[in-house]
Amino acid sequence: MTHEKILVIDDEKATLKMFRLFLDVYGFEILTAESGEEGLEVFDREKPDIVLTDIKMPGMDGIQVLQEIKKRAPGTEVIVITGHGDMDLAIQALNLDAADFINKPIQRQSLEQGLSRAQERLKLARTRQNEVSTSQRGSVLVIHIQGVVGSHSEPYLREACGKAVDANLSRIVLDFDPNTSVNGAGIAILTQLVLENEKTGVEMVMAGLSENFRKIFGIVGLSRMVRIHDTLDQACA
Repeated sequence: MTHEKILVIDDEKATLKMFRLFLDVYGFEILTAESGEEGLEVFDREKPDIVLTDIKMPGMDGIQVLQEIKKRAPGTEVIVITGHGDMDLAIQALNLDAADFINKPIQRQSLEQGLSRAQERLKLARTRQNEVSTSQRGSVLVIHIQGVVGSHSEPYLREACGKAVDANLSRIVLDFDPNTSVNGAGIAILTQLVLENEKTGVEMVMAGLSENFRKIFGIVGLSRMVRIHDTLDQACA
């Protein structure tokens, strides 16, 4: 287990105490709150990586807490704590992008498995986030892309494109690492971004694409929508 920050929200003091004992062994930095409302205050202040929240609480319940956290920080992993027989609520939480659910009374093995899955998701998200990075050359925003462009890339690409609009830059260069691959979902996202950027007046061009993906982009019509350059220097000129 790594030393990550974790927030536990539960209206039962005894449960919070039990979690402190369990989680302290794993080396987490532990934060606690006795209500959904207090939990969100702690979340906004401390920005924990993982949140464990009871699903049934007076006032703001765990489903509402999950929804609010996902609005504020979609990358945070939330594990909901359910009672036996609460499968409908557990499924509802999973549909709202909860990482997992564990039943009361808490069993050490179930807790470890839930935390392990949440940490793997965090690790994967951090790796994917590193697939998209930006730099600026004069009035040009360069979006460096590596790995695989797919559905998971969309929020990072949109955030990067938004920087060009916010900074009133004139051009975006999508700079592909030679080993980058683009799946069907990635092609659809890139096409959509090109169309959206046309409306903002920010020119979008591409550089560094492998020969194979040049051919694919030609077949799907993407290369007719943007200029594709051999090198980044050419794309920025």
